[in-house]
Amino acid sequence: MIAPLVAVAAHLPAASSVPGYAPEEVTWWWMAVGLGLVVVLVVIGVLTLLIRLVQDIDRGVEGVVETLGQTARNTGESFLIADTAGQVDAVLAEGLNHHLFLTRVLSGSGKKAVPR
Repeated sequence: MIAPLVAVAAHLPAASSVPGYAPEEVTWWWMAVGLGLVVVLVVIGVLTLLIRLVQDIDRGVEGVVETLGQTARNTGESFLIADTAGQVDAVLAEGLNHHLFLTRVLSGSGKKAVPR
């Protein structure tokens, strides 16, 4: 990782162009600037990735909230299931009573239908 920075530093202005500093200090300074630039680029990449992940999670949460809303609407009247079952039993009993009556009438037995 240091080798590319040294190569970049070799193409920078000569150390004599910065008065009052030794050539090694200028080289190390440019290497630090290059390393700082690499760090900034990595941070930008990581933050971009984080933003995309957060947006993806946000879309997933919106989907879950929508599904929960649909579930609440679908089960909002589930308390009526017990009443419905009782009414279905009553309709079935009435249908069986009619079947019994029609069977006796059509067969000519003449017996009275007895409700269950």
